[in-house]
Amino acid sequence: MTDSVFTHTLRRKALVATVFEDGRVIAAGQQPPPGGRRATRLAAVLALVAGLLACGEAPPAGWSGYVEGDYVHVSSPLGGRLDTLAVRAGDRVRQGDTLFALDAQAEQAAQAEAQARLAGTEAQAANTTKGRRSEEVAVTRAQLAQARAQAALAQTAWARQRNLVAQGFVSQASLDAAKAALDQANARVAELQAALRVAALPARSDETNAAQAQAEAARQVLRQSDWRLAQKQQPAPADALVAEVFFRVGEYVAPGQPVLSLLPPGGVKARFYVPETEVGALATGQWVALACDGCGEPIPARIIRIASGPEFTPPVIYSNAQRARLVFLVEAAPRPADANRLHPGQPLDVTPLAQEPK
Repeated sequence: MTDSVFTHTLRRKALVATVFEDGRVIAAGQQPPPGGRRATRLAAVLALVAGLLACGEAPPAGWSGYVEGDYVHVSSPLGGRLDTLAVRAGDRVRQGDTLFALDAQAEQAAQAEAQARLAGTEAQAANTTKGRRSEEVAVTRAQLAQARAQAALAQTAWARQRNLVAQGFVSQASLDAAKAALDQANARVAELQAALRVAALPARSDETNAAQAQAEAARQVLRQSDWRLAQKQQPAPADALVAEVFFRVGEYVAPGQPVLSLLPPGGVKARFYVPETEVGALATGQWVALACDGCGEPIPARIIRIASGPEFTPPVIYSNAQRARLVFLVEAAPRPADANRLHPGQPLDVTPLAQEPK
């Protein structure tokens, strides 16, 4: 019998009972026995106290606590107007389901720009690995054919001038001019032959490396744009219950500000407070029983944490017997199958278990 029940019963009995000197007790409203003499009211109270103490039992050992939820707050690292809200509080979502989406027009434009820049740099890098176009090579080939024809004509003119000089019909100066024209024609042929060989070569290795580096830089810029666009739409990280929704469609959400909170199936635990005189008997991994209103049979839970330092009993624990006492915070996790029976905020009565439940 608890202290409060005992006190209430004691007061009620003292008011409605009358004790006689011969030990008989009658309730209020009953006729006294013939010749009976009433004892004092104090004697009645003392008689009831003795009776209640005889039948009273010591309260069982236990502690007070409550259910705590480990919520997952989902946000976007980028800010923006909330365009789409796909869930409501109380909905159950599966991993990968879309939760919300923010305005992404700027990110879409940046992505398109990055794609265009990447295409340009990749084309420049590919161009450095190729020779000149076939049309340009055809022009050089035609110029080479013309130069060879001119060189052949210059060769004939030089031979003719050499014969005339030998016969004495022309001066040596005419022969020298013919020889210069021949040398010039041959040099032009050599020039165009070299131009054809160069036209088939790619760009120098340094130029190719520089063009490829620019293409890789543009590729990473596009990757950043893709990431920023993806962050404007957030999926569920795991199967969970939507606990709270903090924004409405059309409102502005700051970067990193949670839009909603999720409660995973294993995100429920018990928090209770153990006096410093009793905490030494507990250890991590030990099992306790959780009892709450409407929960049915006690729920087993395993201790996962014992606070390293004491604190005063928090005001959430409404118990006169536990006020102004140093206690240690202890956390215990129920089995996944029993977690759905508990709801964050529920008051709990916690008692130790001698062994692990089956």
